[in-house]
Amino acid sequence: MVKPFRISIPQQEVDDLFLRLKQARWPSIFCEEPWALGTDHSFMKRLIDYWGSEYNWREQENWLNSFPQFIENVDGMNIHFVHVRGEGVSSQPLLITHGWPGSFMEMLKMVPYLTTPSLFGGNAKDAFDVIIPSIPGFAFSDKPTRPGVGSRHVAGLWAKLMERLGYERFFVQGGDIGAGISTWLSLMHPNRVMGLHLNFIPGSYKPPLSQETPPIRDEEQNFLNKVTDWMEREGAYGAVHKTKPETIAFALSDSPIGLASWIVEKFQAWSDCNGNIEASFSLDELLTNISIYWFTNTIASSIRIYAEGPKVPLSFSKEQQVIVKTGISIFPKELPMPPRSWVERGYNVTYWEHVNKGGHFAAMENPKLFAEQLHLFFHSVNAPSV
Repeated sequence: MVKPFRISIPQQEVDDLFLRLKQARWPSIFCEEPWALGTDHSFMKRLIDYWGSEYNWREQENWLNSFPQFIENVDGMNIHFVHVRGEGVSSQPLLITHGWPGSFMEMLKMVPYLTTPSLFGGNAKDAFDVIIPSIPGFAFSDKPTRPGVGSRHVAGLWAKLMERLGYERFFVQGGDIGAGISTWLSLMHPNRVMGLHLNFIPGSYKPPLSQETPPIRDEEQNFLNKVTDWMEREGAYGAVHKTKPETIAFALSDSPIGLASWIVEKFQAWSDCNGNIEASFSLDELLTNISIYWFTNTIASSIRIYAEGPKVPLSFSKEQQVIVKTGISIFPKELPMPPRSWVERGYNVTYWEHVNKGGHFAAMENPKLFAEQLHLFFHSVNAPSV
């Protein structure tokens, strides 16, 4: 049974956080270009000072609670989700899945553009019912207590959740880990998914290649080379998450400053901020996302999905491909994205758009622009064939 949910962090936990921030022990300063070796010392000092003084969790908590939230038990696991119904009588369901190190919170600024388009110059008939679940192990969903809760398993939970909410058919959207979950949904339930939108291609995606398929093109090989180079420079976090997530979890669960450093470096590196993270995110936005991880103590459970997902990797073949109409929006500062020819080997791509700004957290960086992409693609899916 679906139950309403409100975030209410006990004051003693807020006080404990402030005490830990005041007792920080800082690493030594090393003279190097800011962010070159990871999280910048001067930015972190300013961020933590703000967190412990000016940042107001209760204000942010009230903002989060302004969005209707619920808990539903699916297969013995409590799933937290935001569910905002669209204006008018013809709104269609849209299931949006976040990734790491984001949370349901990174999608919230985009919600009004999707649920009430008439307020922004659009048409009420284009409204969506927006459902944003928290992946198990993230935010206020249950933490998995056993192996096996990877992207495929979560996709199965999402299918059941949408059925419980009365949505037999629905649109899906995902980036980062959410892209893998959304892809699995489309593979497992092609008759229920009306359209699939991705702003990231799952890292585990390997298109079907055989003697019958065309040879790898130069643009595809260039992409594969870029991925190799990116993994050399940026992939250390992922290697830790996939192989020894429990080791780093002790440090990140015990230190709010360590947690903030681990998360904020990705927001800086993966956003369209030209080196200045505050060009894309306010300190309040960064800290609210980090605070959700801290108060729910979910950094350990969230990174375990990196180890669980590969146990059941996305499998594409001549017989198994995404037949659902698929839209891809490519943001300029996204992690390496494959060319269209590579994606079309496994997905039924009907929409392919290069967007002029944004990065890995595009819904949070440019909510209006991201929402416009969703409207454009899903409208094309609904458009009658000529």
